[in-house]
Amino acid sequence: MKRSAMVLAIAGLTVATFASGSSHREAPGITLTPKVDGTDFYMFRSYEPGREGYVTFLANYQPLQGPYGGPNYFMMDPDAIYSIHVDNDGDARADHVFQFRFDNSFRNLTVPVNGVPVSVPLQNIGAFSADDRSALNTLETFVLTTERGRASNLSAGSAKSKSTFTKPFDNIGNKSIANYEDYARSYVARIGVPGCASEGRVFVGQRKEGFAVNLGEVFDLVNTNPLGPRDGEKNVLADSNVTTLALEMPIACLTGRSGPIIGAWTTARAGPGHRQVSRLSAPLVNEVVIGLADKDKFNRSHPAQDRQFANYVTHPVFPELLQILFPSVQAPNKFPRTDLVSVFLTGVAGLNQPDKVRPAEMMRLNTSIDPKPASAQNSLGVLGGDIAGYPNGRRPGDDVVDITLRAAMGALLTAEEAPSGTLPFTDGAIISANEFGSRFPYLNSPIPGSPSN
Repeated sequence: MKRSAMVLAIAGLTVATFASGSSHREAPGITLTPKVDGTDFYMFRSYEPGREGYVTFLANYQPLQGPYGGPNYFMMDPDAIYSIHVDNDGDARADHVFQFRFDNSFRNLTVPVNGVPVSVPLQNIGAFSADDRSALNTLETFVLTTERGRASNLSAGSAKSKSTFTKPFDNIGNKSIANYEDYARSYVARIGVPGCASEGRVFVGQRKEGFAVNLGEVFDLVNTNPLGPRDGEKNVLADSNVTTLALEMPIACLTGRSGPIIGAWTTARAGPGHRQVSRLSAPLVNEVVIGLADKDKFNRSHPAQDRQFANYVTHPVFPELLQILFPSVQAPNKFPRTDLVSVFLTGVAGLNQPDKVRPAEMMRLNTSIDPKPASAQNSLGVLGGDIAGYPNGRRPGDDVVDITLRAAMGALLTAEEAPSGTLPFTDGAIISANEFGSRFPYLNSPIPGSPSN
């Protein structure tokens, strides 16, 4: 019998879970191309009031952005293709693909020097707003297309007809952009989708990094107390920004005849021939699950090819390393780790596993489960009794690192199989939904480069 404290009987369903954290600079190859480095992927039923019939996708790129990182800041790669893939029948192949392609228009602003116009070295030469961009040197725009049997442009909704959208400039500072949140919100656009009766929404722009982790200590041989208080350490990402591709789509436009469960992941393609160089769904998979020898290979692969990586799930390395570093804790002794396979590769039966499923690593969401407002969310997701949370999709307030540690160390196994399975493992950097906004795009306004704190 599995431990009742960690294996939940909810609505008559026994729910097991596995989770992981975030993927920043997770593979050797991707460190060379930070503009296409996917850092976090979120997928959840929208919990903004009045938007419960929608799913929100947040695909974050360009990790560890210093707010003061000018003068060129963090524009997207105009030669890359960023995509969000959605599988609605469990075959590990995309049924919907939403593609973002960027363009940077350089205006070459000048100032007169002794009567001679000279090109300026900065991205702006004065304050600017959404209505007046005359002092801004580069305008970044993007086109959003969807493939649903055939490629189609997504245009602005309602009476608008444009198919090119503008990305707000990064948060240079308060003197350049007086009220950044109001400025950025003006770039949230409604979109009409071919074949879909309801409108969606899109936003692309800089946000405050939403992931919380005691990152430096974790990578320094877990140089912290894994059984300490959940809020006992510093979230070292708290002073960083990230670039978010946010998309909100009606549930009815995503699901298919196979039922309410969808799977999704994000990719980036770059270079000659637009070769895939980044892939992300469930967080921290490539970072701490996939072996170093296969990290670049995983980034180039597709979910339908994931059988080749199954050994990393059935025989995970991390619990063994934790036992070496902390001899007082014991790694699970059950192999293969079938307790991890269900969520990692197939979804959990009775929660978010399709009736017919091809094992593949992707984020899965049961769109028939009602969302919870931020005030009612449990940061431990399913482990905390909240089946609207991770690993049933992922919300900004889900503490995926703590969930990962506990599941990896055997929270879902018997005491004989996992002697340390009931221990409250944590990295010490706590997070909660109350730290974020409750409307699209949910992640907070980015930290300004100036004035410094």
